[in-house]
Amino acid sequence: MSTLSAARESRAWAVLQTVADPEVPVLSVCDLGMVRAVAEAVDGALEVVLTPTYSGCPATEMIERNVIDALDAAGLGPARVSLQRAPAWSSDWISVDGLRKLREYGIAPPAHWVGETSADAEVPIRFHRLRPQCLVCPQCGSSDTEQISAFGSTACKALWRCKACGEPFEYFKPI
Repeated sequence: MSTLSAARESRAWAVLQTVADPEVPVLSVCDLGMVRAVAEAVDGALEVVLTPTYSGCPATEMIERNVIDALDAAGLGPARVSLQRAPAWSSDWISVDGLRKLREYGIAPPAHWVGETSADAEVPIRFHRLRPQCLVCPQCGSSDTEQISAFGSTACKALWRCKACGEPFEYFKPI
């Protein structure tokens, strides 16, 4: 890869940090760990490898379009997206900054494994309880919370309520 290519790749990563997830707009596709690789292909196109959070996620096509549009608008095109479904996306890929943004947005983040998150890194298999025993309310910090519904506004979230402040909040389920 030439120096120009490295600069283009670096600029592409910066642009991708601004592409918001349509379902949780406070997070970028990079915060979610969906962007697995960015490289210049042999034909000169910028290739972005994405792993959708769910294989049937209805926002996948919109995310692909938003990625291409953002790169084109930044003068980095032509660009294309390829989907990589294996290994499957894991909530462990959400960045530490992404976990903070979820909490500040009012969504309880999933438990997070801190470690290597490159596309070819070995990630331990973790088994999650169907329902966490205790969640901390992102509004007031109380751990006196209860699950209202296993399903929230999207398949990746559950609905919880804080007994201390009475506020409902969503919980981003670990996968």
